[in-house]
Amino acid sequence: MAQHARIKLASTEIDKINQICTDIKSIAEKTGVVLKGPIPLPTKKLKVTTRKSPSGEGKATWERYELRIHKRLIDVAADERTLRLVMRVPIPEGLNIEIEMIEK
Repeated sequence: MAQHARIKLASTEIDKINQICTDIKSIAEKTGVVLKGPIPLPTKKLKVTTRKSPSGEGKATWERYELRIHKRLIDVAADERTLRLVMRVPIPEGLNIEIEMIEK
């Protein structure tokens, strides 16, 4: 059985995720390993609705806020050199990354 590394990326800013995905793609192309992805996962939308006036007097006006969490999934063949290069990629603040080894 061959081992693969499953990389899960999550962030509120899509530009950061796309940048890291292109970095990982370029590393995979340089080392010549099999890369599957980036697979876009469903975006989680967190919505909060609050009342504008604090006391309840006046018009019934509402503020609506939304936070979107974008996710990507990348599978890379588990080559030691490739994983070292992937782990050296500078990760911007606000981006969550998980690397998991799986059997295929």
